[in-house]
Amino acid sequence: LASGDYVVTEAGFAADLGAEKFLDIKCRIAGLKPSAVVIVATIRALKMHGGVAKADLGKPDCAALEKGFENLKTHIENIAKFGLPSVVAINKFITDTDEEIALIKKLCKDIGSDAILSEGWGKGGEGTKDLAQAVADLADSGKADYHPLYELNLPLDQKIKKIATEIYRAKDVEIEPSALKKLKNFEENGYGNLPVCIAKTQNSISHDPK
Repeated sequence: LASGDYVVTEAGFAADLGAEKFLDIKCRIAGLKPSAVVIVATIRALKMHGGVAKADLGKPDCAALEKGFENLKTHIENIAKFGLPSVVAINKFITDTDEEIALIKKLCKDIGSDAILSEGWGKGGEGTKDLAQAVADLADSGKADYHPLYELNLPLDQKIKKIATEIYRAKDVEIEPSALKKLKNFEENGYGNLPVCIAKTQNSISHDPK
């Protein structure tokens, strides 16, 4: 931060896992205020979220891609909850078609986000120039108004509920009496003002890997 015009950090897998922890825990504790977020997506992964079997991901399927876009849309919405602007990097595979790439760009544009093709694997630095410029422009735009998702003075069970409902889209959280007792014990011992770190599946936004 002290020696570069821009600092890029890889903040972990997905906006419901790595980014939530990075923005709620690390940035808060370290006093960091990000200027922009890059959400990396692949057309293959979005088609899988749309119901396509792994063996068939190389075949064009705009219908599955549009269905799977709901996953990416949720990540974009999650980042916005922290007051941060984002850009989507489409990590290009050789099987991606022009039609599929155009569809992702349109779907992102429809919800107010830009999707930029990233061809670093095939073209090296030359293939990521457009993405780099878009990220720099977004970082310099002044659109960022970073804030954590929850306040530290909330009770621990309320912090858990906030993350689960806001980020994982849960309707509610049920905490077993034994777990609730542990949370109260943490609070009584002076740990109530700490942030919460939750472990969950990386395969979906919910608790259910499928």
